Amino acid sequence: MSEEVTYADLKFPDSLKTENIEAFENFEIKETPVTSDVSHHRVLALTVLCSLLLIGLGILGSMFYVTSKKQMEKLDELQNVNEELQGNLSQLLMDNMNNSMKINNLSHTLQEITTKFCHELYRKNKDHKCKPCPEKWLWHENSCYLLTTTMKSWQESKMECSAQNASLLKINNKSISNYIKSKKLYNFWLGLSPRYSSMSDKNLDSLIDSPDWNINKTNKSNDKLYCGYLYGYNVYYSHCKTEIYSICMQLAGPVKIANTLSEVPDERA
Repeated sequence: MSEEVTYADLKFPDSLKTENIEAFENFEIKETPVTSDVSHHRVLALTVLCSLLLIGLGILGSMFYVTSKKQMEKLDELQNVNEELQGNLSQLLMDNMNNSMKINNLSHTLQEITTKFCHELYRKNKDHKCKPCPEKWLWHENSCYLLTTTMKSWQESKMECSAQNASLLKINNKSISNYIKSKKLYNFWLGLSPRYSSMSDKNLDSLIDSPDWNINKTNKSNDKLYCGYLYGYNVYYSHCKTEIYSICMQLAGPVKIANTLSEVPDERA
């Protein structure tokens, strides 16, 4: 009997190595996620910071609202005060204007009374110092009159009056006419416009407000012109070169109260 021997190839070391390699290749390495403590703290810090910022913004907004409201209230108060001050100022201006008008009226009334009183003093004493006219001038109503004492031509007389801020006499109302006639003056130049020819005499009253008192410029010399002069109650015309007296007239100044009251007798004396 023959024995069959079967030889098997035993490759233990190589087989084990191969299995290990296959197992290693089939093994999948999985990384386990690790939570970072640092990142967590950062997120937490940012969250807290954002919360604080929101709270701060809210507080600032509230403060801004309160401050704005107070400022608006103060602005309204200032506007009310300003309107009140403007109203008071307007009232003061109105009161001041009314007081000024009252003062002006009182001053005007006082001036009228003083002028009338000075007229009474002047009638008694022609040289009373309350007279609102220069020395040697006559006073009637609101005008002053000067009767010159030297004879001159009409043109020279006109210049003499102008040198004293006056003009040759012009009759423009009945009161002046009556006053001049009461003086019974003869041969006095008047402020009538020169004429190219002579004319018949006229009554002084007939020339009141006459256009003849408007002196016109002429091209002729004075020796070829005729000028009007007063002779009693009438007006005549003569060559302007004729030398006679003249009457100057100017507006009277205001009567000074101090000069009027200075010589009023004191009843207590």
